[in-house]
Amino acid sequence: MGSSGEDEAHVNLNPALKALRALTAETSEQSFIEVLTKVKELLSRKSVGDQRDLEKCKQGLYYGGILAYCSAALRFSPAKIEGGYASITQMADIISTCCVGIGSVRDTEVFLNRFLPSVTENLLFLAHRLKNRALGDKGQIEMLRLFRKVFDSLSWLLRAYSHLIPSVLLSKHYESVQMNEDDEVSAVTLLMWYNLFRTNSAVVSEMGRKALSSVLDDVVYKMSSSSNPVIGSTATKIVLLMIEQHSQTLQLLHKHYKGLDDLVRKDWQGKGFDAALEQLIDRLQAEVPERDNQAKHSSEERVRAACVIQAVWRAYQTRCRIKKLPRAVSVLQRSFRARRRRLQEETEKRRAEEELRHQVLLRRQRAIRQFRQRQLHLMDILPADQVARYLGELQNRAALLIQRMWRGYRERQRFQKSRYQLRQHKAAVILQRAILRFLKRRRSQRNILAPWKGPGGLTDSRRTELRRQIEEHTSLYPSSVASVEGTVELHEKAQSMLQQHLMNRASDRAQEQHRQALLAQINTDMELLLNAPSLKEATEEDASLFLSRSTPVAVCARQSHNALLQSMRLPWWRMLGEESASQEMLSHKDYDAEFESLYLGGQL
Repeated sequence: MGSSGEDEAHVNLNPALKALRALTAETSEQSFIEVLTKVKELLSRKSVGDQRDLEKCKQGLYYGGILAYCSAALRFSPAKIEGGYASITQMADIISTCCVGIGSVRDTEVFLNRFLPSVTENLLFLAHRLKNRALGDKGQIEMLRLFRKVFDSLSWLLRAYSHLIPSVLLSKHYESVQMNEDDEVSAVTLLMWYNLFRTNSAVVSEMGRKALSSVLDDVVYKMSSSSNPVIGSTATKIVLLMIEQHSQTLQLLHKHYKGLDDLVRKDWQGKGFDAALEQLIDRLQAEVPERDNQAKHSSEERVRAACVIQAVWRAYQTRCRIKKLPRAVSVLQRSFRARRRRLQEETEKRRAEEELRHQVLLRRQRAIRQFRQRQLHLMDILPADQVARYLGELQNRAALLIQRMWRGYRERQRFQKSRYQLRQHKAAVILQRAILRFLKRRRSQRNILAPWKGPGGLTDSRRTELRRQIEEHTSLYPSSVASVEGTVELHEKAQSMLQQHLMNRASDRAQEQHRQALLAQINTDMELLLNAPSLKEATEEDASLFLSRSTPVAVCARQSHNALLQSMRLPWWRMLGEESASQEMLSHKDYDAEFESLYLGGQL
């Protein structure tokens, strides 16, 4: 970068940067779309020209705080931004493009160690949100596409600034993305590392041992836990690149991942990338000539360790069973005693029920025996000529009792069958009453509001009949006007009278409305007087009702409104049979005319 004064002058003189600085003065969602549009336009114009102008433009965006706004905008709520996640992803692409190729800036330490790590953290935060959204709705293919685009922006940033890799690996958002078991997410993260190592061979050598171990852990874990050929192929290629570019990679693999060659041969052979797989296996086996000897020496130790572990485990299981034995015995005894007590209670209950049933049977037999003894005693007392009459009376009473019980049972059964028909009949009557009243109201409204309709067209026969009637009328009542001029004068006079009538009709209607208003006011006053308290109980508030002309009307309107609200709360079936007392009843002729054509309780 040139002198700082020249850059500041360039920033101050650029009107586009001034406008962007004014928009980004406050970190808010309102100016997000406008800032995004203007930054895209500015970069598209500068990218066509000289590369030096593009670097100065990027430096101006950094010095003006616009890149800081863009970085903070990655954490904005998508619901408050037009375009949602798509617009925020575009902003992530822009900020990664501006950070790469910016040239030399003032305060390089601040830019490299503060600003770029914050941008990386915000990119990972956005990727974490997109991952959660994509996995929340399985049909969100668009969210997966945006997730890949954010990781492409992150990969573009890491290619230029490899010192950001440790901060990426330590980020909690990257850890959340890495621990996800979804194949699409795993493929995107592995593809980022593959593109990074393939395009920049110095990245692996510049990474520290801790970062290198972390990346190997992630790659080997994905290789061993997934069955997707895409993930297996990408992971294999990443391990090969890391072996070729860094000498310590093989040492880490032999130290931490013993038997990796057998694992990859067993899981991934024949999946479509056998060439890369065989190359990886050869590299893993070629660098360990003493592997077989070490395996032989360690086999005996492994056997002894396995025996010790088995002995400890069996001893632990035995101790656990011995500890649980008293508790198991107590549980068994408790359940046995509870079952025995329950069986005893059921036996006692059944015995009590049988005893009660036996006592009831004995009482019934005793009552029958006493009744028969009384009958025999009465028959012994009665004379012989009255025994037949007494027995006949007993039979008549028994027959009446049987008939009464049977008729009651039969009527109850008949009522149960006819109850639904009765309900249908009552419902039909209520509906007919409501429909008839509705038809009456519609007829009255039609007669009042129906406009005047002129006569229809005349047929030839009707025209001939009218002409004959006119001739008969003129022959019986000859006109006093004999000339055409008199007829015209008479016509003009009739037209003027008709026009005068039409002009006076509006004033007559206004007078009629005034009369109706006066009648309504009188009715309101009468109602208030009837409901008013006595003079002894009257208060100033009651007296104020009669001193104002608007208060009575307002009170009456409030009462009518409350009554209307109460009627609206009623169910519809309660309103069918209830009408205002002020409505006129149907005439007997109209009722018969409409009633004969309605359905009555199952009969026409």
